[in-house]
Amino acid sequence: MKRKIFSALCAFLLTVQAMHAQWVVADPGNLAQGIVNSVNEMVETSETAQNAMSTFKEASKIYEQSRKYYDMLKSVNSLVSGSLKVKESVLMLSEISESYVTNYGKMLTDGNYTQRELDAIAFGYNNIMKKSSASVAGLKDIINPTGMSMTDKERLDLIERVYREMRHYRTLVNYYTRKNLRVSYLRAREKGETEQVLKLYGEDERYWYCLLYTSDAADD
Repeated sequence: MKRKIFSALCAFLLTVQAMHAQWVVADPGNLAQGIVNSVNEMVETSETAQNAMSTFKEASKIYEQSRKYYDMLKSVNSLVSGSLKVKESVLMLSEISESYVTNYGKMLTDGNYTQRELDAIAFGYNNIMKKSSASVAGLKDIINPTGMSMTDKERLDLIERVYREMRHYRTLVNYYTRKNLRVSYLRAREKGETEQVLKLYGEDERYWYCLLYTSDAADD
């Protein structure tokens, strides 16, 4: 009888531990911090790597490992009660790092760029990730409240400021990507090799039309 009780108790404790572990992993604050930490690690890797290819391989590996945070966070209703903008700000940080991994990975195989240009492009992506990560980090005391006291107005002002900054950085990374792809396409067109560029980046005609004929307007 005692053996049965002991076995049941052990099973109960194991179940509780498993439930606690799941809660910790799925805790919104932990998910948000996981995304911030992964982006910071990608930035640090980019600053210390010896060349563009090794930088990308390490950064890509970090991003793939952090995708679980991004996927889980998308299913969370909100990080802070009454403010969807906090969650959206964190998700935009993940989108920015995804843009780097997806697009720069293709650029590394694109013969229309020189090595110096690829290094410069990587630096630009890295700078955007660094600044956007710093913005989201400012929400730490809201996502995981500490002893620091904030008035409702201060809290809402901070959320709004970070949200605006993240929308700016997301727009910036998309614009930065388009500008660099435009260079590749125009060089390929001079050589009669646009088909290769389309196969590499996608063949959506509307996308390339907008990229080629709206970029100049964006520069003004």
